[in-house]
Amino acid sequence: MEGYIRTTTSNSIATITFFHPQSNSMPGILLRQLAEEIIKAGNDTDAKVIVLQSEGEKTFCAGASFDELISIKDLETGKIFFSGFAMVINAMRTAPKFIIARIQGKAVGGGVGIASAADYTLALHSASVKLSELAVGIGPFVVGPAVERKIGTAAFTSLSVNATEWQTAQWAKEKGLYADIYNSKEEMDIAIAALSNQLSKSNPEAMKMLKKIFWRGTENWDTLLIERAEMSGKLVLSDFTVNAINKFKTKAQQ
Repeated sequence: MEGYIRTTTSNSIATITFFHPQSNSMPGILLRQLAEEIIKAGNDTDAKVIVLQSEGEKTFCAGASFDELISIKDLETGKIFFSGFAMVINAMRTAPKFIIARIQGKAVGGGVGIASAADYTLALHSASVKLSELAVGIGPFVVGPAVERKIGTAAFTSLSVNATEWQTAQWAKEKGLYADIYNSKEEMDIAIAALSNQLSKSNPEAMKMLKKIFWRGTENWDTLLIERAEMSGKLVLSDFTVNAINKFKTKAQQ
């Protein structure tokens, strides 16, 4: 299988890294593995804080795998695929530890959802964001609750409607998606190391209680996000979406 999920734990910090050669786009099997690793890290008594990151330079996560999207031929398969992002977001939401996200490149679609579901997100100045779902005939249904919770309804609406335009990392910081942005990876990594080390020495019970407070009101997401996955699964079967995805793939290969 192309791509991987890796977890290392050191000094009470669990670092989860994901990679896929196609701009860190996420096929269903990797999404499920990522959710499983987040759950494991959340239950690991040796880890006090989780850092979530991806490999590569230009793209943090390009969202759903177009190759897998175009292969979906029935509603159940579509629902299962989009449930992958639901599983990741819910794993992040329910993990009893703070999750720090390291955004070293652009975030698209599901990548914006992952960045939004983290408890504290730090990014490079080049880490632009885009919710491109509408441009391929679907919508940011599964990631929508996480994004809207993080940046508010107005900014979420803007990202959803203007689906072909990038918004800058500065915009994302102003809207609350990014806690801070940095001019170099070295600066960002120093900041992440300092914060994660500080949290690793903090009271685990206090952090667990705080996390529950942060996410209060999202208790229905276990069912809500699966319902949203079914909406996307239905739309991805339409001729409109199939044609739009093929156009995007052709453009990306040129």
